Amino acid sequence: MMDNLLSFITFLPLVAALILALFLRGDDAAAQTNAKWVALLATTITFIASLLLLEGFDPQNTGFQFVEQSPWILGLTYKLGVDGISVLFVMLTTFLMPLTIAACWTVTTRVKEYMIAFLVLETLMLGVFCALDLVLFYLFFEAGLIPMFLIIGIWGGKERIYAAFKFFLYTLLGSVLMLVAMIAMYAQAGTTDIPTLLTHTFDSSPLVVAGLHIAGGVQTLLWLAFFASFAVKMPMWPVHTWLPDAHVQAPTAGSVVLAAILLKMGGYGFLRFSLPMFPVASDIWAPMVLWMSAIAIVYTSLVALIQKDMKKLIAYSSVAHMGFVTMGIFAANQQGLDGAIFQMISHGFVSGALFLAVGVIYDRMHTREIEAYGGLVIRMPVYALVFMLFTMANVGLPGTSGFVGEFLTLIGVFQVNTWVAAVAATGVIFSAAYALWLYRRVVFGDLIRESLKTITDMTARERAIFAPLIVMTLLLGVYPSLVTDIIGPSVTALVTHYDAALAQANESVQLALNEGAGS
Repeated sequence: MMDNLLSFITFLPLVAALILALFLRGDDAAAQTNAKWVALLATTITFIASLLLLEGFDPQNTGFQFVEQSPWILGLTYKLGVDGISVLFVMLTTFLMPLTIAACWTVTTRVKEYMIAFLVLETLMLGVFCALDLVLFYLFFEAGLIPMFLIIGIWGGKERIYAAFKFFLYTLLGSVLMLVAMIAMYAQAGTTDIPTLLTHTFDSSPLVVAGLHIAGGVQTLLWLAFFASFAVKMPMWPVHTWLPDAHVQAPTAGSVVLAAILLKMGGYGFLRFSLPMFPVASDIWAPMVLWMSAIAIVYTSLVALIQKDMKKLIAYSSVAHMGFVTMGIFAANQQGLDGAIFQMISHGFVSGALFLAVGVIYDRMHTREIEAYGGLVIRMPVYALVFMLFTMANVGLPGTSGFVGEFLTLIGVFQVNTWVAAVAATGVIFSAAYALWLYRRVVFGDLIRESLKTITDMTARERAIFAPLIVMTLLLGVYPSLVTDIIGPSVTALVTHYDAALAQANESVQLALNEGAGS
């Protein structure tokens, strides 16, 4: 099985979804329970298989490992593989999905279809992180919109249709440009093989198009097309407005997957395509991205301060934290990239836990309005403790995983632009303001509302869901080398490749200038 381990991990959830669709009949309580157990078993086996992947992975090998390749359709190639950057995103996905399924245990509406949607979504998310062919990557990347669209549109809140279509259209329109760029890349390089494209040098000579002088030439056009897709997916300011609506209307499990995994596809795309394939364009546009990221951190943190809905506050918090990620990526140095990847992994645990925490009290009170709560520590001491831990991690308290990523990205950006680092650092203060404000309003104070006086603390199932998230948040906070040792060599190789490509481009420009002066 080791020869086809990636395919097994990627497609096992899809097989489970087909089993549910074909063989499970009825919608009574027994059928609902069976659907949940099948989904939980499939996602758990997928996670166990991914542990075998991690155990057999060699961090010192900066190439792609566990590569599977076979002819596909229309001359295309089915090719999967992982390196030090992608393997942890595979692990994050497989780790979170069983917890997400366990959090769905109280769902009673169209349960079989709900489980199928999440199982299909897991396969598509894993495919994005494993695909080593442009066409295969694009299919996984775009197809992931469909199950999430259905999850929001069918099982979401009152405004679910509006939120689902806004989510779908924003992300789809951004990706249309990426498809055009992929076709152009194939026309120029003659292949859709990602490892081959990573070694291909796309033309960066200045272009004049319709009277516009384009620095970076073809590279800039390709970079902008990919940027349009990944920036929406992150989402970056100012194309972030779909995210708060999607989070507020999505069911709890949908919000967990959206924040913890789907948003990371944008960051992964920057790491896999933008930096290594278009280094000259990345260097040209890096100052713009750094300032967009700094603005996002400050602006969305301030917007979070005035929110009345808990989910919307945490959604804006996610946009701010993704600002640190894009900032670290386009700092394009070891600390920045290490910090960006670490921040994405950490944010997967922390943001997922925060949305689960909101779901715990929403299941009891059926409201997410901050004003509807207060004094929960009196009736729910365990919940108050768990919520406090993840609030502190979200703030970036030392000793939690949230601190490491932010600290590394700020160090990386400081080496590139001290003003951007200074502006972004204020976001740490703002995050403490909105996070502690939320915690105080929900957990502390007097228990004056009659409806809260009978609320019950977390059940054994809920505590079991949070336990692995607590362990990972604290473990990565005190022992970050669990992540950095795996990603380090691959990040070093990426930075070396990036710097060498820039040096070669500068040398070519200088040579052209010298020849021009000589003539």
